[in-house]
Amino acid sequence: MKSAHKLIRITTVPVSLSVLLKDQLRYMSNYFELLAVSSPEKILEQVGIREGVRTAPIPMTRAITPIKDLKALWRLYKLLKKEKPAIVHTHTPKAGLLGMMAGRLAGVPIRMHTVAGLPLMENKGVKRRILDFVERLTYGCATGVYPNSKHLADFILENGYCSPEKMKVLGNGSSNGINTRFFEPNEELSKTACELKKKFSLTNKEFVFVFVGRLVKDKGIEELVAAFSALKEKYPHIKLLLVGPYEPERDPLSPETHKVIETDPSIIHAGFQQDIRPYLMISQALAFPSYREGFPNVPMQAGCFNLPSIVTDINGCNEIIEDGKNGLIIPVKNEKALKQAMETLLTNSTIYLTLQSNARRMIVDRYEQKYLWELLLKEYNDQLKAHAFIS
Repeated sequence: MKSAHKLIRITTVPVSLSVLLKDQLRYMSNYFELLAVSSPEKILEQVGIREGVRTAPIPMTRAITPIKDLKALWRLYKLLKKEKPAIVHTHTPKAGLLGMMAGRLAGVPIRMHTVAGLPLMENKGVKRRILDFVERLTYGCATGVYPNSKHLADFILENGYCSPEKMKVLGNGSSNGINTRFFEPNEELSKTACELKKKFSLTNKEFVFVFVGRLVKDKGIEELVAAFSALKEKYPHIKLLLVGPYEPERDPLSPETHKVIETDPSIIHAGFQQDIRPYLMISQALAFPSYREGFPNVPMQAGCFNLPSIVTDINGCNEIIEDGKNGLIIPVKNEKALKQAMETLLTNSTIYLTLQSNARRMIVDRYEQKYLWELLLKEYNDQLKAHAFIS
């Protein structure tokens, strides 16, 4: 039954609403009057139509921009005073900071922030101290902090950003779970996959390692390309499929790595793809050597298509993947370990088939989307009861 209470969800950019919270807003709108807030881009309107919710555009930047940030804070404050929500729930760092501050200033009683990765993990010196302060300020203004992985929760506690009483991980982690019925083979996807194989001149003889995500340094692309290049000298039948865009303005690859990607015929750069499912279907294993994550969707999506995953020993990845069960876990920024793990999957059929046989089941059992939505809905209702909104 739909509640009379209002829920406002905020992200810095609308692609986060569209991708990271896909279908969740529609589900929650069955129970709350829901307003989605993000930067004014065309995709925000599309999210509103697709999810069946109201939207409100407020310009926000992902970088540190004090003047623009103050303007965004003021606009968020005015919006929250006007809308008078019972709950404001933020995602992404800048929306978290501004949304939690505006929520506190506007007197919103329930202020929830989901933490899905901390870019500051890769920073040092003055910038790290600034970002540490920002995290503490964000969590200080929140009434509840929700890391989307257990290891991320440990990191927050170790760094003293937040008290344990204020923090909670829902279920097994993840911000949105995964729709395991959407991420499974079907006849239509099989046809698309066959067309892709023809397009890329792939046969059943090739072994395809796939990476999905932004082609930037902190996703481990430098190490992946180097490990693959070394490996193909010995195993010429392997291919590397890169599904994602470059992001030169934020975290550019070295010119050398960029050149290898664009000139090596064994590397297929497919660019950004709205639907990654057929690309997973034409692959044999996921290589995901990221430096930092919150709770990544890609290893879950790959697992649903029975792909063993090679991931780094970082937040989220080392919870989705259990070493030797549904994938292999390697140290961060370790090209040699990555190469060895890739070679293991290529040459040890016993290990490969074991990981493959467990891959989908381990995702379905722990991260089904509807289960996570129900946990979040319960958390909303528990908070409403705690604040005497409902009996």
